[in-house]
Amino acid sequence: MRIIGGSLKGLRLNPPKNLPVRPTTDLAKEALFNILQNQIEFEDIKVLDLFSGTGNISMEFASRGAAQVISVDRSIHCVNYLKDASRQHKLDQIKAYKEDVFKYLQMETDQYDLIFADPPYDLNKIPEIPGIVFERNILLPGALLIVEHQSLQNLSKHPAFVEQRKYGHSSFSFFRNTSLI
Repeated sequence: MRIIGGSLKGLRLNPPKNLPVRPTTDLAKEALFNILQNQIEFEDIKVLDLFSGTGNISMEFASRGAAQVISVDRSIHCVNYLKDASRQHKLDQIKAYKEDVFKYLQMETDQYDLIFADPPYDLNKIPEIPGIVFERNILLPGALLIVEHQSLQNLSKHPAFVEQRKYGHSSFSFFRNTSLI
């Protein structure tokens, strides 16, 4: 696992082997960030990373200049690893919280330029994520929600769905808040 762009490009991340995670592969992450670099300016955006696990995606956004990255995971070990790695690499814009993602979403009132969710693939509530995000109005106008999931799963029924990109067994589904400012 490595950071592929920005100020920490090339940094290898070595999280403990016992973390309860399935990290986004370097190949899929590189493809995702190639798509995003043509759609958004990374500098000064506000990102919400749900099911953040090792913090691999959070650190990638921070490395590329995101102003604020809020990372949420239910594992205290993952949260502590991300806090330590953020401190070590001086990524002060990352704030990691131990919380159930669905409870966090019900309480969240801030709005974000980009929300990334990488839930466990066997979680049966994955299709609920876009609905909650849009009902709670936590995406800024024009902002993106990206949900990583198994390629066999179809999230296209939500009205804000834009596209699905497949990378082997993993897919990214993109949703855009098209409401006006």
